[in-house]
Amino acid sequence: MARDTTEMRGRDSQDRARIADLAARLIADHGIADWSLAKRKAVRQLLLPERTALPADEEIEAALAAHHALFGGDEHAATLRGQREEALRWLRELAEFEPRLVGGVAAGWATEHSDIRIELIADDSKAVELALINGDVAYRVAPGVPMHAAPELLIDTRRGGVRLIVRTPQAARQRPRRGSDDVRLNAQALAEVLASEGREATDEG
Repeated sequence: MARDTTEMRGRDSQDRARIADLAARLIADHGIADWSLAKRKAVRQLLLPERTALPADEEIEAALAAHHALFGGDEHAATLRGQREEALRWLRELAEFEPRLVGGVAAGWATEHSDIRIELIADDSKAVELALINGDVAYRVAPGVPMHAAPELLIDTRRGGVRLIVRTPQAARQRPRRGSDDVRLNAQALAEVLASEGREATDEG
């Protein structure tokens, strides 16, 4: 009985890994933004039962990082650098709100379709909106955000969408972190990352 349970767990783990790998490819190659949809598509394409346990988002992030390492090459590196340079611009532009770059662009697994996610701290999102208006920045409120979740604002740029997540000071202190959200870069840290990448590219050249 114990052996059967161990074998079942091993198969479940293998299936989760296969789903994560295929979902990562769908996200990277086809721009699927809904990770739940990508997981379900992967299950169907792998001909697995619908009730198969799905990998967590952290497993998808790891699979994306592995995918980029194997297949991304210079193209992914250039896209990521462009996203990070765009992020640095906004970190400096919105310095009064203690901005931090989070998500895939910070952690390095972002695809060309990923938003540049920046967390801001403000008592009210209207303060951020006013700053954008005063800076003549076109933006829109992100649709589909739950009523009690942190407000999100979207800005379109030539290097992709910038998603501003506005948290109150209290919510920022209480926010649980997971996976790539543990990587949080302020303007100075991001500038150092870009400088380091630039030196590595020069040395390789």
